[in-house]
Amino acid sequence: IDLKRLEVQTYVDETDIGKIREGQQASFTVDTFPGTDFPGSVTAIYPKALIQDNVVNYIVTVEIHDFHNLVLRPEMTANVTITLGERKDVLAVPTSAISRDRGEQFVMVSEDGMHMRRSVKTGWRDGPYTEITDGLADGELIVLPDAP
Repeated sequence: IDLKRLEVQTYVDETDIGKIREGQQASFTVDTFPGTDFPGSVTAIYPKALIQDNVVNYIVTVEIHDFHNLVLRPEMTANVTITLGERKDVLAVPTSAISRDRGEQFVMVSEDGMHMRRSVKTGWRDGPYTEITDGLADGELIVLPDAP
């Protein structure tokens, strides 16, 4: 096997596939080498959906740009991040702080020791954080749900 010809295939949910384009930058990690980021870029988006347990995904292929001395092996599990764009100086909160009720998104804000429900509008999501585009100001204290 030519280890310089490896590529990564990842599943992208149908709600996100419209944001993916060939040439977008990507990176991934593998459990075998925690903390090591492998850079790459999107080279293909398969047009046919994969449906499993009523979940619709599409296969996206990522070309690997740096093989880090050929340490990667076939069939390793990869955690892939595809860069959709960059946003700077945005207000973001942990996604777990955002709740939904009848189509409304809200967070709980601490005001004078009281927890108040505050409607918010959200933007981009990046891993565990979600951008807040309206309804919350920088410096306000939000209440996170209890950890399990």
